[in-house]
Amino acid sequence: MSARLSAFLAAAAIGAQILYPLVHGGVRDVVTVVVVVLLAAACITHAAATRGVRWAAGLMVATAGIGLFSEVLGTATGYPYGCYDYAVDRLGPALAGVPLVVPLAWTAGFYLVWCVASLLTRGPLRRPIRIILVTIGVVGWDLYLDPQMVADGQWTWCVTDSGLPGLEHIPLTNYAGWMLIAVLMAVTVDRLDDRIKAPIELEAGAAAQNRDYVPIALFLWTWLGSALAHSVFLDAPELRYSAIYGWIVMGILGVPLLASLLRRKRRHRMYATDPHA
Repeated sequence: MSARLSAFLAAAAIGAQILYPLVHGGVRDVVTVVVVVLLAAACITHAAATRGVRWAAGLMVATAGIGLFSEVLGTATGYPYGCYDYAVDRLGPALAGVPLVVPLAWTAGFYLVWCVASLLTRGPLRRPIRIILVTIGVVGWDLYLDPQMVADGQWTWCVTDSGLPGLEHIPLTNYAGWMLIAVLMAVTVDRLDDRIKAPIELEAGAAAQNRDYVPIALFLWTWLGSALAHSVFLDAPELRYSAIYGWIVMGILGVPLLASLLRRKRRHRMYATDPHA
């Protein structure tokens, strides 16, 4: 039941994301909050169903907890992301200037990447390689997220001329901070994973893909759908650049994921044609 609920919540989140480019002003702010809440709910529900309630609770502490702490520290001191401020009263209740919906975004973005990185890594070096892939994937997700939210006025940076080409208004310190926090989260969840052995982590290949179809689908939607939205449906010129950056960096996980899914589909067809092949 929980897995089906997770799929329903994920579908609702995708529907809300499709609505996002079609609305403006206060309605868009509401849609933004709804998207984040639905994505986080889908991820938490899925984690509880497939990895256990204790694991899901640990995920929340490691992502929403660390994320909130880093954001409060960041807005107060400029570390680790750089100097920035959230818009007031646009994304609901806030703590120390940080909207409380923001930590849920950390949970949602991290979990999708974690599941894909877990699927792609095997062997004796699995854990350190997974941490590296998770860090890359989370930073890739922010290459979509930050430009889109800055273009929408949800937060602003004090330094606006030290970023990537086309995205100079978002300083490179932001991505350095994301790398640091993503590594911290990945190491924490890796330790959690080691202490609480979830059934899905003992599975491999097709079994793991079948159990993680919701986060895998959401990852592919985020990777490819965001590139399309930034290129075509959102009208801020700088988002053409974020479409390229996000597509490339998230693609470090996305391309091998697609290859793995295609290989599985090919094997399934071969078996259906000749069970003895």
